[in-house]
Amino acid sequence: KMKIYLDICCFNRPFDDQSQIRIRLEAEAKLKIQEEIRSGNIQLVWSYILDYENGKNPFREKKEQIILWRKYTRQNVNEKPEILEKAQTMRSKGFQKLDSLHIACALYMKCDYFLTTDDSILNKAGLVKEVHIDDPIGFIKEVLS
Repeated sequence: KMKIYLDICCFNRPFDDQSQIRIRLEAEAKLKIQEEIRSGNIQLVWSYILDYENGKNPFREKKEQIILWRKYTRQNVNEKPEILEKAQTMRSKGFQKLDSLHIACALYMKCDYFLTTDDSILNKAGLVKEVHIDDPIGFIKEVLS
């Protein structure tokens, strides 16, 4: 079964201002991906970095809605030396600290896809060969259409 990792930007997308077409389309794509996860067609991976970032969300309702996705995960990864090493490699490629940790968790868990709506990550997607980095729309077009 295909394994995917969604970063916190992805989980937050349906809560963002839907007046911009890109945000609305990404939110719709993310909702379709959620359906596939709930139906068991796609395996969702969770990490301690998602817990950390979600815990910092000042909006209680958003935080509570996002944490509910943990119950759909079959794999949850905690910090490990190998993840920190992979994250350091990602940092050397120009990724931000938390982004590097998210990507490192996806690599450690051998995910097929890492989904994000963060342009700074998407712009560097080609620097990571071990996992396919894409946005929800690209994932829908490539995998679910």
